Amino acid sequence: QVQLVESGGDSVQAGGSLRLSCEASADAFSQNYIAWFRQAPGKEREGLVSSDFAGGTPVYADSVKGRFTISLDDPQGTVYLTMNSLKPEDTAMYYCATAPGFMSQTRRLRPQGYTKWGQGTQVTVSS
Repeated sequence: QVQLVESGGDSVQAGGSLRLSCEASADAFSQNYIAWFRQAPGKEREGLVSSDFAGGTPVYADSVKGRFTISLDDPQGTVYLTMNSLKPEDTAMYYCATAPGFMSQTRRLRPQGYTKWGQGTQVTVSS
């Protein structure tokens, strides 16, 4: 049973940085992909970045490309999302999720196909 637990959310000023953590159970790394999503109140869940576990090139959303970076620490079973140059529009609940099956690059930032989700961690960016 894949289990994911996010942490690291906080309230920061615009321009600041945060690093979110997603602690994954050992069997999570047998999945095909792990991704970070976010959802702001009244908005759809947005895919931010998707990575495979084989060292392939991550896929980033245009909204975060160049500001956010995903990294995997296999020995610790932790996936990180480093967020720089934060903006008020980055305010949302942030989730990590895993997907067991193959997805085309265009589908990897869509929530469909991701079957395991964490409970989320809140990020608030003030101007």
